Amino acid sequence: MALVELVRLPNGVEAELLRGRLESAGVHAVCFDAGMNIAESVGLLIPVRVMVLDEDLAEAQALMAEFQTP
Repeated sequence: MALVELVRLPNGVEAELLRGRLESAGVHAVCFDAGMNIAESVGLLIPVRVMVLDEDLAEAQALMAEFQTP
C-alpha cells in the first residue's frame, strides 16, 4: 500500500476541497506540502499534492473527472 500522486493543485484550499470530496466518496486521501505556502497570495507558489493509495488511483481519477463535469 503505497501513496501515489493524484494531482498537484495551486493552493491548499483547492487541495483540501478535493481531499474532502474524495473522502466523502470513500477514497482515503492526504495533502502533502499544504503548509509550504505561508501566504496564499505570495507569488511563490509550491503546488499541493493530493495523494491516494495506489490501489485507489483509478477510482480517484474517475471521481475527479465526475467532480469536474458540470
